[in-house]
Amino acid sequence: MTLLTDEELCRVPKPGADITAMGHYPEERGPKSEYLDSGDSAVFGAVEPPRRSRRQLVLHSAVMFGREFCYAVEGAFVTPVLLSVGLPRSLYSLVWLISPVLGFVLQPVIGSASDRCGSPWGRRRPYILSLGVMMLAGLALFLNGDYVVSAIVTERNSKKTWAIVVVMCGVVLFDFAADFIDGPVKAYLFDVCSHQDKERGLHYHALLTGLGGACGYLVGAMDWGHSALGVLLGSEYQVIFFFSALSLSLFLSLHLFSIPETPLGRGGATEPRPSDTLLLLGNQSSGYGALPREPVPEPELRTRSFSALGEANSVTSSAKQPNKEVQKRMTLKSLLLAMIHMPNHYRCLCICHLLGWTAFLCNMLFFTDFMGQIVYKGNPYADHNSTAYNTYERGVEVGCWGLCINAVSSALYSYVQRLLLPYIGLKGLYFVGYLVFGLGTSLIGLFPNIIATLTLCSVFGVMSSTLYTIPFNLISEYHKQEEAQRKMREEEGERGRGTGVDCAALTCMVQLAQIFVGAGLGALVNMVGSVIVVVLSASTVSLIGCLFIALFIRHVE
Repeated sequence: MTLLTDEELCRVPKPGADITAMGHYPEERGPKSEYLDSGDSAVFGAVEPPRRSRRQLVLHSAVMFGREFCYAVEGAFVTPVLLSVGLPRSLYSLVWLISPVLGFVLQPVIGSASDRCGSPWGRRRPYILSLGVMMLAGLALFLNGDYVVSAIVTERNSKKTWAIVVVMCGVVLFDFAADFIDGPVKAYLFDVCSHQDKERGLHYHALLTGLGGACGYLVGAMDWGHSALGVLLGSEYQVIFFFSALSLSLFLSLHLFSIPETPLGRGGATEPRPSDTLLLLGNQSSGYGALPREPVPEPELRTRSFSALGEANSVTSSAKQPNKEVQKRMTLKSLLLAMIHMPNHYRCLCICHLLGWTAFLCNMLFFTDFMGQIVYKGNPYADHNSTAYNTYERGVEVGCWGLCINAVSSALYSYVQRLLLPYIGLKGLYFVGYLVFGLGTSLIGLFPNIIATLTLCSVFGVMSSTLYTIPFNLISEYHKQEEAQRKMREEEGERGRGTGVDCAALTCMVQLAQIFVGAGLGALVNMVGSVIVVVLSASTVSLIGCLFIALFIRHVE
């Protein structure tokens, strides 16, 4: 007989212990090798969902195509539509202010409610469906508001006022829903996929996001007004709404039926897995990143194309945390307090990220209007059957081609970054992205002709790829360095700070930048009297960001 050692005895399960709790996720048929990975961890209580096929992950990612398609339409046409219905130039940037303000206030509420949803259909899909319907409603009001109001209201002044109100309500509703839907979508992926499939799923999300944005800009770039479809549906905006609504409805449906969810409380997970929960600080710490004694879930890092207006929405909703006591810990107040007390090099990175997004949004949100008014010299306030208005619309269409170039160049530059990284490092790539964007937008402002402007649209992609990747890579490197230093000091009992609050702080800078742009850019345009100040402001802020990177961003090896 062989006696067990004390260490081996500790690993023997107690009598009656349940080690076969395999009912957390629905059984799926498939090749045996595809599901083996989930079995080992399940025996010891850390149940992994079954492996998902490529088809399931692609269908799950389909909603990102539809969402980004509609986002591209909004980004390209929101300013021209608002100006065409008569919104004063001094107010047209304020429409971008409402959604991020709502995001700061409501994002913890929606994330927490999604985690506690007891619907038989699952926790995430009811919220995704509701937000998808809100997106369709907002899109309908945004693109068809003027047409509907003209058919109902006959008095000229009343018609103008109601058209402005309806279109603005549509923009705010769409922007709110489109920003918030990303959190439940990412949480849905994390709930139903194993660790390996999460990485694969996020890759497909990024791929279909880029394709959706490019297709949306291409549809906007077409002259639908004189086509057979335009004559049938009534106007160019109705054609664009038809394609946008069709795309969103189709791909949202594919997403909702891609992978089944287990309802909460019906064999579903009741505690977050260790891999899905990231500690911000050790239990004994009360400094930066510390929340009251409970670990806080890690936010999902998103790779998106131009329309990253709601980056902070996934901070609270992208992790599994059905424990109500834990959910209450992640609040706006705790996040803001943690941001105030963060280490200096993280604070500098957040400031630089804020400068970059401010510059980027200054240019991107008003680029098609710039093309219509400055490059093509059209007039959005002219009568809709006039030459000046038709010229402006042509400029908007060409501006959509420029934004499509931006989406393509962003994808291409992400591969160039890999080649440049060994030579100039992360800080060098960060500096280059801001510098190229600053110089490119300044040339567009100084020499606003069609060929030069479309050519220089490629620098927008350089900036967007930089903003979506480099700051988060720097966060990762900072934490790696700190972990190495902690091990060198042999502080094995000390828990290191996680990346949760750092990433949340970075993503909140996007909404803060949108608030700055919405509050100030319209007044600046009104004061100068020309939208050329849009690209010049973007260039100035970006070059200031270059200087800030050179002086204050910590270098990593």
